Amino acid sequence: MTKTIVVKIGTSSLTQAETGQLALSSIASLTETLCDLRRQGHRVILVSSGAVGVGCVRLGLTERPKTIALKQAVAAVGQGRLMRIYDDLFTILQQPIAQVLLTRADLVERSRYLNANNTFQELLNLGVIPIVNENDTVAVEELKFGDNDTLSALVASLVEADWLFLLTDIDRLYSADPRSVPDAKPISLVSSMQELTELQIQTGGQGSRWGTGGMITKISAARIAIAAGI
Repeated sequence: MTKTIVVKIGTSSLTQAETGQLALSSIASLTETLCDLRRQGHRVILVSSGAVGVGCVRLGLTERPKTIALKQAVAAVGQGRLMRIYDDLFTILQQPIAQVLLTRADLVERSRYLNANNTFQELLNLGVIPIVNENDTVAVEELKFGDNDTLSALVASLVEADWLFLLTDIDRLYSADPRSVPDAKPISLVSSMQELTELQIQTGGQGSRWGTGGMITKISAARIAIAAGI
């Protein structure tokens, strides 16, 4: 049975922690997995971070930009590089892709919301894998998603996805950040909204050196997805 699947991958999973360079082997494995899902008949959307991190490396910057103007400029540099890598890898596997850049206004204003949904549906009907990112180059601060975990949940809700997968470099959910709390307990299953509410208070941790997310944003995304029936 055909399913609509949204997969989100973060900067920390796309890049090497020490250098910020793209982890090409990880990206290649991801593209192969997504193509396998397509061959099984599923409709697939990829929400990909990484534009700012890739842009930083490309420009020789040593840390993530602090100002919105610099971040927008760096994202413009990185997005092109990132999409080129995706296009090369998916082309080898004969899988067409499309770039979709969104701002919060696209999912808040009804006419733009409907237009975005129509575009996604046409792309999926054509067998294309849309690759989604926030349009950092034009998004103003008050209309930003803030992180792609939230964006992926909203996109999953928009297209009425059956599944939302948030890929991470942490092996599972923990009661606290295991990198700073050695006795953090692993959590195998969360079965209720109440548990998510409690975890949002207990689980923190910021994103990677080059990213913006972290486990807290993934829990928030899970709440959005659950509320949407995903």
